[in-house]
Amino acid sequence: MKKVGFFRSIQLKFIIIYILLLLVAVQVIGSYFAQKLEETLRTNFEESVDNNVKLTSTYLEQAFTKERSEDADEPNLQQDVQEIVSEVDKEKMSMQVVNNLGRVLATNDYSNMSNINKKTTKSIIQFALNHGEPRTKRLWDDRNKVRLLVKAVPIYNEKEIVEGAIYIETSIEGVYSQVETINQIFLKGSILAITVSAFLGILVARTITKPILEMRNQAQTMAKGDFTQKVNVYGADEIGNLAETFNDLNERLKHSYATIEEERRKLSSVLSNMSDGVIATDRTGAITLMNEAAGKLIGKSPEDIQGEFLPEVLQLGEKDVDITELHDSGSMIIDLSEDDDTFLIRANFSTISDDEDDVTGFITVISDVTEQEKVEQERREFVSNVSHELRTPLTTMRSYIEALTDGAWQDKNIAPKFLSVTQNETERMIRMVNDLLQLSKMDNKDYGLHMEKTDFIAYLNHIIDRFAMNEHEGIKLKRELPKGQFYVWMDKDKMTQVLDNVISNAIKYSPEGGAIRFKIEKQKHQLLVSIADEGIGITYEKVDKIFERFYRADKARTRKLGGTGLGLAIARELVEAHHGKIWAKSKVGKGTTIFFTLPLMNQKRRVDQ
Repeated sequence: MKKVGFFRSIQLKFIIIYILLLLVAVQVIGSYFAQKLEETLRTNFEESVDNNVKLTSTYLEQAFTKERSEDADEPNLQQDVQEIVSEVDKEKMSMQVVNNLGRVLATNDYSNMSNINKKTTKSIIQFALNHGEPRTKRLWDDRNKVRLLVKAVPIYNEKEIVEGAIYIETSIEGVYSQVETINQIFLKGSILAITVSAFLGILVARTITKPILEMRNQAQTMAKGDFTQKVNVYGADEIGNLAETFNDLNERLKHSYATIEEERRKLSSVLSNMSDGVIATDRTGAITLMNEAAGKLIGKSPEDIQGEFLPEVLQLGEKDVDITELHDSGSMIIDLSEDDDTFLIRANFSTISDDEDDVTGFITVISDVTEQEKVEQERREFVSNVSHELRTPLTTMRSYIEALTDGAWQDKNIAPKFLSVTQNETERMIRMVNDLLQLSKMDNKDYGLHMEKTDFIAYLNHIIDRFAMNEHEGIKLKRELPKGQFYVWMDKDKMTQVLDNVISNAIKYSPEGGAIRFKIEKQKHQLLVSIADEGIGITYEKVDKIFERFYRADKARTRKLGGTGLGLAIARELVEAHHGKIWAKSKVGKGTTIFFTLPLMNQKRRVDQ
């Protein structure tokens, strides 16, 4: 996270706000103080002027009302008034006294002596003479560039008749000079106060921003997954409560993070150990998550496939599939086969929704169902084959029975043949049903084995001798058996069934005058038994299929000889039940060889026996 500079920090904002508030307070207080100070000084000045005017007015009223004689040595009214006015300090105020006719009687300003005995035309004086009321004005003297206080006060006699008026002019610059001086002092004090306040504001702001900075640093630490640190609590105020809440949040997040991490590990472990593949996509179908099982199934690395489109990965592009409609299908079988390699997967689709039931993504679970589909296909083929194998003898029997019913039973030449065919088909169905029951038990691992120690060389000679007693069309039975005794642990009846099936097939498919070779080889821990005929042989691609149920290399020949198509399937089950293996090799026109192995009994087991 980018570090915040001082000029963009909340600390500077606190300081600026603090100083602005102080400036506003100082401005308001200063304005109010300056206004009241000016009013007070001006009022005091005017009261001082009024007092001087009142005192002078008292003397002038006495001079105006004084009785005078005809003596020439006695001063007249004008002289008395001039003497009184001369006592007024010219530096403080300029004063003129006029009579009731508006003529100037005296002045203390010697520069205006020329105005004596002249009639004044000043309106303020005329107002005082005419109305008998004092009048005050404040004027600006353009010549001297000063503010003046002008006042006209009427002079009364004993009968309250206006005898004249006093006119004064005085500068009030002193008042404003005092106000200016005090304002300068106040300004300097304000600047000093603001400076001190700014310093204090920095300290106060630091006390507020320091916990906030610590919480910011702690938040950055928490964002990295470290919940071990805590924020210091500096007090019980709102910042302290915020710090305590932040620490509580840290603990809750620590617990939640640990829970989520544990669940993530569980989910990762589940996904990693699932045999089924799991693919997660966003709402557009872009892959966001895939486990290893899914990668193995589709043959692509989970890391390399991130962001690819799911239908393309599952090779659904040619079907023009809408990703938003896949979940409606529930599941589908996808064929990923290549050439002769069959590979089928089942894909199950589901949606991921938020709290408002809006689709935010999709989950696809894929599994390999190749073997399952093969088993299902085999089951369908098995049912079809059983139905077909039973229908053939039943149809034959039905035809012959209908013929007998229609009167053929009366024909002594035909009736025995028809009954013989019906009996043979019935016996073949019985054998088929018995074989099916045996295979069903084997499918349920119910082999019913009665194991015993057996010398396999002597046992095989006995089986061959039994077949040799019934020569079939001149077929020779040749033996290539080693001398000695080789013991195996087996069920004689079940193994006899295996050998009967294999030898019977060899006899069926061997030509007249052919030979069947029996050979045994001792290997390290087992016996390898082979039975080879000189029959028609089987093509290479069909050799492994002869052990499948109802499979016939030559269907017409097998049915003619009464085979059920289950003999070698039973043989494979029984050999594998004895912990052996069975397989075949064949060349067309040269014959077929059946191989199977049986484990030899070890020395310890022989001694125990």
